[in-house]
Amino acid sequence: MASPRHDGDTWDLASSVGSTATMSAMARAIATRADPSLVDDPFAEPLVRAVGVDLLTRLASGELPPGDLVGPMAIDVAKIRAKFYDDFFRDAGAAGVRQAVILASGLDSRAYRLKWPSGTVVYEVDQPRVIEFKTRALAALGAEPTADRRPAAVDLREDWPAALRAAGFDPARPTAWSAEGLLGYLPPEAQDRLLDTITELSAPGSRVATESKPNPNPGGEEKVKEGLDRISELWRAHGFDPDMTSLRYFGPRNEAAPYLTTLGWTLTGSTIGNLLTTNGLPTKDDDLRMGGMLYVSGILGQK
Repeated sequence: MASPRHDGDTWDLASSVGSTATMSAMARAIATRADPSLVDDPFAEPLVRAVGVDLLTRLASGELPPGDLVGPMAIDVAKIRAKFYDDFFRDAGAAGVRQAVILASGLDSRAYRLKWPSGTVVYEVDQPRVIEFKTRALAALGAEPTADRRPAAVDLREDWPAALRAAGFDPARPTAWSAEGLLGYLPPEAQDRLLDTITELSAPGSRVATESKPNPNPGGEEKVKEGLDRISELWRAHGFDPDMTSLRYFGPRNEAAPYLTTLGWTLTGSTIGNLLTTNGLPTKDDDLRMGGMLYVSGILGQK
């Protein structure tokens, strides 16, 4: 089983938190086959294959049906999540923003698959091993970035703003920031520091997109853990042990949307149910009680 999270822990794309990036890419690969009108990520499957986790490769390629391992709801959520962030960056580009930062970029391929406006610089921030692997794997596929892609290979627990600046980031220019599927893997105080730092580095007119989840009701956290444990047990029976409960930080934390609002961001948000309905997908509750989560995006006003 995976070890509990601790300060200074490291990973690659087949272990610990890194495996969640590969699982997300696997879900995108399945979602792309199911409905490319919502998400079209041609790099998801080959990147999962390059990581080399056999079970995830078989699922990503379609050799193994998703079954109970990746239920219909999880696939539909992968569709709307990918579309939400794709649309966020497209809208930012249409508004004239030419600087984007993808935090904890993992196997995100937007720097290669979106049609970025001319002059756009896309910064990808993640651990050095993750950045190096994806850069090498996509080069082996003959993929070319569709923007000026500039990796910042650094752990988000370190001085990542310095690494970002060293890669050419200009805090005087409006920026589109994404923190996709990230906040729950940070300790509560680290989440606040990240959102504070994003704000400090943002010129007026900058944009942000992330998820905002309320603190659970009494007993709700235990239900979430039980749901994660059930999912992990299913995966374990197939020879892959993500031990998903151990990868997250639990306990009270500031809800991201209100916290960002106090920092000067004007936000709009949609529930998972709303996004499913908007995109013509069925809605129902799930074991992880995701109904309270909001996908939020917004703009920073004058400082």
